[in-house]
Amino acid sequence: MAKLCVNIDHVATVRQARRDVVPDPVEAAKAAELAGADGITAHLREDRRHINDEDVDNLKKAVKKKFNLEMSLSPGVVKKALEVVPDEATIVPEKRQELTTEGGLDVIANFKRLKAVIKKLKAKKIDVSLFIEADAKQIKASFDAGADFIEIHTGSYANAKNAAAVEKELKKIRDGAKYASSLGLKVNAGHGLTYQNAGKISAIKEIEDLNIGHNIVARAVISGMATAVREMIKAIK
Repeated sequence: MAKLCVNIDHVATVRQARRDVVPDPVEAAKAAELAGADGITAHLREDRRHINDEDVDNLKKAVKKKFNLEMSLSPGVVKKALEVVPDEATIVPEKRQELTTEGGLDVIANFKRLKAVIKKLKAKKIDVSLFIEADAKQIKASFDAGADFIEIHTGSYANAKNAAAVEKELKKIRDGAKYASSLGLKVNAGHGLTYQNAGKISAIKEIEDLNIGHNIVARAVISGMATAVREMIKAIK
Protein backbone atom coordinates (compact mmCIF):
# COMPACT_ATOMS: atom_id res chain seq x y z
CA MET A 1 0.00 0.00 0.00
CA ALA A 2 1.21 3.50 -0.78
CA LYS A 3 1.89 5.78 2.17
CA LEU A 4 -0.14 8.94 2.75
CA CYS A 5 1.51 12.35 2.90
CA VAL A 6 -1.03 15.02 3.80
CA ASN A 7 -0.70 18.39 2.06
CA ILE A 8 -1.77 21.08 4.54
CA ASP A 9 -1.61 24.09 2.17
CA HIS A 10 -5.33 24.80 2.30
CA VAL A 11 -5.40 25.00 6.06
CA ALA A 12 -3.17 28.02 5.50
CA THR A 13 -5.51 29.19 2.72
CA VAL A 14 -8.34 29.46 5.26
CA ARG A 15 -6.07 31.35 7.65
CA GLN A 16 -4.96 33.77 4.96
CA ALA A 17 -8.57 34.59 4.08
CA ARG A 18 -8.54 36.73 7.23
CA ARG A 19 -4.76 37.23 7.59
CA ASP A 20 -5.21 35.63 11.00
CA VAL A 21 -3.18 33.11 13.00
CA VAL A 22 -5.82 30.37 12.88
CA PRO A 23 -6.23 27.73 11.66
CA ASP A 24 -2.59 26.86 12.17
CA PRO A 25 -1.18 24.48 9.51
CA VAL A 26 1.34 23.19 12.03
CA GLU A 27 -1.45 22.04 14.35
CA ALA A 28 -3.14 20.43 11.34
CA ALA A 29 0.11 18.63 10.53
CA LYS A 30 0.39 17.31 14.08
CA ALA A 31 -3.21 16.06 13.99
CA ALA A 32 -2.61 14.37 10.63
CA GLU A 33 0.46 12.57 11.93
CA LEU A 34 -1.34 11.42 15.08
CA ALA A 35 -4.11 10.04 12.89
CA GLY A 36 -1.63 7.92 10.93
CA ALA A 37 -0.27 10.08 8.10
CA ASP A 38 3.23 9.03 7.04
CA GLY A 39 4.33 12.51 6.10
CA ILE A 40 3.39 16.15 5.66
CA THR A 41 3.62 18.13 2.44
CA ALA A 42 3.53 21.92 2.09
CA HIS A 43 4.02 24.13 -0.98
CA LEU A 44 5.97 27.32 -0.43
CA ARG A 45 4.83 29.37 -3.42
CA GLU A 46 6.78 32.34 -4.70
CA ASP A 47 3.85 34.65 -3.85
CA ARG A 48 3.38 33.03 -0.37
CA ARG A 49 -0.38 32.87 -0.98
CA HIS A 50 -0.89 30.24 1.72
CA ILE A 51 2.17 28.60 3.34
CA ASN A 52 4.76 31.18 4.38
CA ASP A 53 8.38 31.09 5.52
CA GLU A 54 7.47 30.95 9.20
CA ASP A 55 5.19 27.98 8.54
CA VAL A 56 8.06 26.15 6.85
CA ASP A 57 10.37 26.82 9.80
CA ASN A 58 7.74 25.60 12.26
CA LEU A 59 6.83 22.54 10.21
CA LYS A 60 10.49 21.51 10.04
CA LYS A 61 10.58 21.55 13.84
CA ALA A 62 7.18 19.95 14.41
CA VAL A 63 6.88 17.18 11.83
CA LYS A 64 8.00 13.85 13.29
CA LYS A 65 7.82 11.79 10.12
CA LYS A 66 8.66 12.98 6.60
CA PHE A 67 8.48 16.67 5.72
CA ASN A 68 8.13 17.20 1.98
CA LEU A 69 8.52 20.78 0.74
CA GLU A 70 6.99 21.52 -2.64
CA MET A 71 8.86 24.32 -4.39
CA SER A 72 9.53 26.05 -7.67
CA LEU A 73 12.90 27.05 -9.07
CA SER A 74 12.43 30.61 -7.79
CA PRO A 75 15.78 31.68 -6.27
CA GLY A 76 14.19 32.85 -3.01
CA VAL A 77 12.32 29.57 -2.55
CA VAL A 78 15.42 27.52 -3.38
CA LYS A 79 17.36 29.54 -0.80
CA LYS A 80 14.70 28.83 1.83
CA ALA A 81 14.75 25.11 1.09
CA LEU A 82 18.52 25.02 1.50
CA GLU A 83 18.19 26.82 4.85
CA VAL A 84 15.39 24.64 6.24
CA VAL A 85 16.58 21.26 4.86
CA PRO A 86 13.30 19.31 4.54
CA ASP A 87 13.47 15.53 4.23
CA GLU A 88 12.30 15.79 0.64
CA ALA A 89 11.97 18.62 -1.85
CA THR A 90 9.48 18.24 -4.70
CA ILE A 91 10.14 20.65 -7.54
CA VAL A 92 6.93 21.69 -9.27
CA PRO A 93 6.01 24.09 -12.08
CA GLU A 94 4.44 27.31 -10.88
CA LYS A 95 2.42 29.99 -12.65
CA ARG A 96 1.56 33.16 -10.78
CA GLN A 97 -2.13 33.24 -11.82
CA GLU A 98 -3.00 29.54 -11.48
CA LEU A 99 -5.37 28.34 -8.75
CA THR A 100 -3.39 25.14 -8.32
CA THR A 101 -0.57 23.38 -10.16
CA GLU A 102 -1.87 22.78 -13.67
CA GLY A 103 0.44 20.07 -14.98
CA GLY A 104 3.81 18.42 -14.79
CA LEU A 105 7.20 20.09 -14.86
CA ASP A 106 8.95 20.27 -18.24
CA VAL A 107 12.24 18.74 -17.18
CA ILE A 108 13.67 18.75 -20.70
CA ALA A 109 13.12 22.48 -21.21
CA ASN A 110 14.48 23.35 -17.75
CA PHE A 111 17.18 20.67 -17.60
CA LYS A 112 20.25 22.84 -16.97
CA ARG A 113 18.64 24.88 -14.19
CA LEU A 114 17.06 21.79 -12.62
CA LYS A 115 20.32 19.89 -12.59
CA ALA A 116 22.06 22.77 -10.82
CA VAL A 117 19.33 23.10 -8.16
CA ILE A 118 19.13 19.33 -7.64
CA LYS A 119 22.89 19.26 -7.03
CA LYS A 120 22.57 21.96 -4.35
CA LEU A 121 19.66 20.22 -2.63
CA LYS A 122 21.35 16.82 -2.63
CA ALA A 123 24.51 18.38 -1.18
CA LYS A 124 22.32 19.14 1.86
CA LYS A 125 21.18 15.47 1.97
CA ILE A 126 17.68 16.41 0.75
CA ASP A 127 15.90 13.79 -1.37
CA VAL A 128 14.73 15.44 -4.59
CA SER A 129 11.51 14.65 -6.43
CA LEU A 130 10.30 16.13 -9.72
CA PHE A 131 6.56 16.53 -10.31
CA ILE A 132 6.02 15.37 -13.89
CA GLU A 133 3.62 13.74 -16.30
CA ALA A 134 3.90 9.98 -16.83
CA ASP A 135 5.91 10.55 -20.00
CA ALA A 136 8.95 8.41 -20.78
CA LYS A 137 11.06 11.33 -22.07
CA GLN A 138 10.36 13.44 -18.97
CA ILE A 139 11.06 10.45 -16.73
CA LYS A 140 14.41 9.79 -18.40
CA ALA A 141 15.31 13.48 -18.18
CA SER A 142 14.47 13.41 -14.46
CA PHE A 143 16.85 10.51 -13.99
CA ASP A 144 19.57 12.24 -16.01
CA ALA A 145 19.13 15.43 -13.97
CA GLY A 146 19.89 13.52 -10.77
CA ALA A 147 16.45 13.25 -9.13
CA ASP A 148 15.84 10.57 -6.50
CA PHE A 149 12.06 10.46 -7.05
CA ILE A 150 9.48 11.46 -9.56
CA GLU A 151 5.96 12.38 -8.50
CA ILE A 152 3.50 11.46 -11.23
CA HIS A 153 0.87 14.12 -11.87
CA THR A 154 -2.50 12.36 -11.51
CA GLY A 155 -4.67 15.29 -12.55
CA SER A 156 -5.70 13.82 -15.91
CA TYR A 157 -6.68 10.57 -14.19
CA ALA A 158 -8.66 12.45 -11.54
CA ASN A 159 -10.48 14.49 -14.18
CA ALA A 160 -11.25 11.59 -16.53
CA LYS A 161 -14.95 11.65 -17.47
CA ASN A 162 -15.72 7.97 -18.08
CA ALA A 163 -14.44 4.46 -17.36
CA ALA A 164 -12.53 4.19 -20.64
CA ALA A 165 -10.74 7.48 -19.99
CA VAL A 166 -9.92 6.41 -16.43
CA GLU A 167 -8.36 3.16 -17.66
CA LYS A 168 -6.37 5.02 -20.34
CA GLU A 169 -4.90 7.38 -17.75
CA LEU A 170 -4.25 4.54 -15.30
CA LYS A 171 -2.27 2.68 -17.95
CA LYS A 172 -0.11 5.76 -18.56
CA ILE A 173 0.57 6.03 -14.83
CA ARG A 174 1.31 2.31 -14.45
CA ASP A 175 3.66 2.33 -17.45
CA GLY A 176 5.39 5.49 -16.26
CA ALA A 177 5.86 4.15 -12.75
CA LYS A 178 7.26 0.87 -14.06
CA TYR A 179 9.70 2.65 -16.38
CA ALA A 180 10.86 5.04 -13.65
CA SER A 181 11.44 2.14 -11.29
CA SER A 182 13.47 0.32 -13.96
CA LEU A 183 15.82 3.33 -14.05
CA GLY A 184 16.21 3.28 -10.28
CA LEU A 185 13.91 6.23 -9.57
CA LYS A 186 11.48 6.04 -6.67
CA VAL A 187 7.90 6.99 -7.51
CA ASN A 188 5.27 9.12 -5.75
CA ALA A 189 1.95 10.36 -7.12
CA GLY A 190 -0.51 13.15 -6.49
CA HIS A 191 -2.94 15.83 -7.65
CA GLY A 192 -6.70 15.65 -7.60
CA LEU A 193 -6.81 12.42 -5.62
CA THR A 194 -9.94 11.80 -3.57
CA TYR A 195 -11.53 9.26 -1.26
CA GLN A 196 -13.13 7.75 -4.36
CA ASN A 197 -10.15 7.48 -6.72
CA ALA A 198 -7.00 7.12 -4.58
CA GLY A 199 -7.27 3.36 -4.17
CA LYS A 200 -6.48 2.53 -7.81
CA ILE A 201 -3.33 4.66 -7.70
CA SER A 202 -2.30 3.13 -4.38
CA ALA A 203 -2.59 -0.31 -5.98
CA ILE A 204 0.28 0.46 -8.38
CA LYS A 205 3.13 -1.39 -6.69
CA GLU A 206 5.90 1.03 -7.67
CA ILE A 207 4.22 4.03 -6.05
CA GLU A 208 5.54 4.81 -2.56
CA ASP A 209 3.72 7.98 -1.44
CA LEU A 210 0.46 9.67 -2.32
CA ASN A 211 0.43 13.43 -1.71
CA ILE A 212 -3.17 14.42 -1.02
CA GLY A 213 -4.39 17.75 0.31
CA HIS A 214 -7.54 19.49 -0.84
CA ASN A 215 -9.93 16.55 -0.50
CA ILE A 216 -8.70 15.81 3.03
CA VAL A 217 -8.86 19.44 4.15
CA ALA A 218 -12.35 19.75 2.64
CA ARG A 219 -13.56 16.79 4.68
CA ALA A 220 -11.69 17.98 7.76
CA VAL A 221 -13.74 21.19 7.72
CA ILE A 222 -16.80 19.02 8.40
CA SER A 223 -15.48 16.06 10.35
CA GLY A 224 -12.08 17.08 11.76
CA MET A 225 -8.53 16.42 10.57
CA ALA A 226 -8.05 13.15 12.46
CA THR A 227 -11.22 11.62 11.06
CA ALA A 228 -10.47 12.87 7.55
CA VAL A 229 -6.96 11.36 7.59
CA ARG A 230 -8.15 8.00 8.97
CA GLU A 231 -10.83 7.82 6.29
CA MET A 232 -8.27 8.53 3.53
CA ILE A 233 -5.95 5.81 4.84
CA LYS A 234 -8.94 3.43 4.71
CA ALA A 235 -9.70 4.54 1.14
CA ILE A 236 -6.08 3.93 0.10
CA LYS A 237 -6.22 0.43 1.57
